[in-house]
Amino acid sequence: MIKKLRQKFIAIAMSSVIVVLTLIMGAVNIANYININERSEHTLKILEENDGEFPFDEFPQKGKRYGKDREMSPETPFETRYFTVRMDKNGKVSAIDTGRIFAVSTSTAQEYAETLFSENKTKGFIESYKYTRIDSGNDGYMYIFIDCDRELSTFRSFLLASIGISLGGILLVFILVVIFSKIAVRPVAESYEKQKRFITDASHEIKTPLAIIDANTEVIEMINGENEWSESIRNQVKRLSSLTEKLVFLSRMDEEKYVMAMEEFSFSEAVSDTVQPFITLAQSRDKTLTTDIEENIVIKANESSVRQLVSLLLDNAVKYTNDGGKIEVRLQSKGKYRVLTVFNTVDDIQKGRLDFLFERFYRLDSSRNSETGGHGIGLSVAKAIAESNNGKISAQSADGKSICFTFTV
Repeated sequence: MIKKLRQKFIAIAMSSVIVVLTLIMGAVNIANYININERSEHTLKILEENDGEFPFDEFPQKGKRYGKDREMSPETPFETRYFTVRMDKNGKVSAIDTGRIFAVSTSTAQEYAETLFSENKTKGFIESYKYTRIDSGNDGYMYIFIDCDRELSTFRSFLLASIGISLGGILLVFILVVIFSKIAVRPVAESYEKQKRFITDASHEIKTPLAIIDANTEVIEMINGENEWSESIRNQVKRLSSLTEKLVFLSRMDEEKYVMAMEEFSFSEAVSDTVQPFITLAQSRDKTLTTDIEENIVIKANESSVRQLVSLLLDNAVKYTNDGGKIEVRLQSKGKYRVLTVFNTVDDIQKGRLDFLFERFYRLDSSRNSETGGHGIGLSVAKAIAESNNGKISAQSADGKSICFTFTV
């Protein structure tokens, strides 16, 4: 249990770190890309509004506005590498200006423009060039291309660096969390160990008085004969003995070093044998128990504990099935899994998954539990047995009037 708690602590801590880092790095890189896109868009607008040229004086002024009140740095015309391609309405190239860029030849510029015209694209990126198309009326179109390779290269470098740093940070945090998780769960581990020790010690201490009470009751019955009071004492002794045995069993199952002996056995026979006594018990309580058990199902598990699990599920079903209700036990193969289901009707229950029923000492109706003799620990034992045999157990209600327990192994 402590091992699982520590693993869950590590998983939650690492998930939180990964989510936060992903959000931060994602936001930073997205903002960086949006900034690059807005700057290039701003420059394109200036060129678009000035027929593919930068409108600067011999001595450009910082902050001066051009076109539709657009500011432009005096260095922008010298820093921007761009080229233009003019075309008629039919897509035939009429003029190419590559004088402000060295990396693009006229043939490449023509190829870019013809490709975009054929695909009827007016704005976006082609390779590392951001472009826009201007409709010049009867004169045709003009494509303006700005070289964003330097900005995009910086963006990619920053993106890769941020990913690398994030992965390194996640690894470092993982190492620290693994180291400190042991310290974080230590108080819980110590408390849990004390609890297990108390349960074990208390169980041993209780067994002796119970044995004495049972023996004294037997002597009283031999002298005075059986009566309702002696019978009540015996029933309460059995109930308390059952509770202490289950508590000790759960304590033992919680130990990480505890390993059950596994062997192959007939699951079909184990279920059939366990069901038989409960058929008569159900009939005596005006309840119907039916079975559908597939033959020759063999599993590798601890046979005695699996039989105990089946008995616990059936005991629970017989106790809590409504008067005149029905119980159905089904065992079948589903691919590589073997599935045991115990279905029973009830008066009223919450719909959906009911896995909280496996919590220790949980009771849906404490008054009814006192009548049936349960103490809210049987299903906890069933869950512990299922997990120790590398299986899973669940509970759910489809209609609020029935409940189905499923054991998969």
